[in-house]
Amino acid sequence: MMNFDIQPLSAALDVQIQAKIDHKTKPLGALGTLESLAMQIARVQQSMTPRLIAPTIALFAGDHGIAESGLVNPFPQVVTQQMVLNFCSGGAAINVFAKQNKIDLKIIDAGVNCEFDPKLEITNYKIAKGTANYLYEPAMSSLQCLEAIKCGGELIDHNISEACNVIGFGEMGIGNTSSSALLMSVLCGIPIENCVGNGTGVNPEQYRIKLQTLKDVLAFHHTIKADDVYGALSAFGGFEIVQMCGAMLRAAEKRMLILVDGFISSVALLCASKINANVIEYAIFCHHSSEKGHEFLLNYLNVSPLVNLGMRLGEGSGIAVVYPLIQAACSFFNDMASFESAEVSGQL
Repeated sequence: MMNFDIQPLSAALDVQIQAKIDHKTKPLGALGTLESLAMQIARVQQSMTPRLIAPTIALFAGDHGIAESGLVNPFPQVVTQQMVLNFCSGGAAINVFAKQNKIDLKIIDAGVNCEFDPKLEITNYKIAKGTANYLYEPAMSSLQCLEAIKCGGELIDHNISEACNVIGFGEMGIGNTSSSALLMSVLCGIPIENCVGNGTGVNPEQYRIKLQTLKDVLAFHHTIKADDVYGALSAFGGFEIVQMCGAMLRAAEKRMLILVDGFISSVALLCASKINANVIEYAIFCHHSSEKGHEFLLNYLNVSPLVNLGMRLGEGSGIAVVYPLIQAACSFFNDMASFESAEVSGQL
């Protein structure tokens, strides 16, 4: 077990924050979700002039032992390695969107099944060359699980700019929608049928095999209970998911704003919330993934994502696309005139 000292958000400034929002030159509530977003950002920073400083997306990559069987994924495991190289060369969607919105991108090798050239701009937190096949044994040992959570925290402390106060989480790993579906099913008590989607390009027959395979996995690991988050992470988790979980917890400890991407990042946040529930208050869910399980998970967490663009790419791409909306919430809160300063009479 690991302890994270994440404080619940203080309500000390809530009245002042809401008053500042309400006194802008607009009808009450006219900026909709941007108003609640501004409130959350100001509460996280406990500031009447919140700022987004050195925005960063941490992209964690890891391989899954189950992927070698081909039972849950139509693409070979080597695609994880190939995509990491694509990230390094700047050719992926996340590179394009992060560059567009001036977001720093950190690529983390949490457990890819290869050795990368040390000259590449990859942060090496490799626990192992992929997890074990959870059809037959736990994906990782309990010690590897704790090490992965620790590595996630160390990333925040040592590899992210000290100035950074807003960090997003993306991932890459062939087979990781299956790992996420298993974690979600066990930790939320939701039938696996409601957690499993198409993942990366699964056709109907492949989906049938994928679903049956994951039912078999759950039967094999039937002793894992909903209140045993470390046991669930050890049994099913990818190293990239576990490191995201640890990084999210440490980011919340440091009072950073946490940006959550789609289904897999949301499952990492779910796992973090089972360790310390206060982490959810620091999180902005950026988009509604079209991956089947995400709808059920969002309802379980009782959160609303900012947009639904039909995306299901991963990589942190949804965060990078939505980031201008988060900037807009800060901008109106800080820079929009009040009735008094604009000498506008009365409330609209």
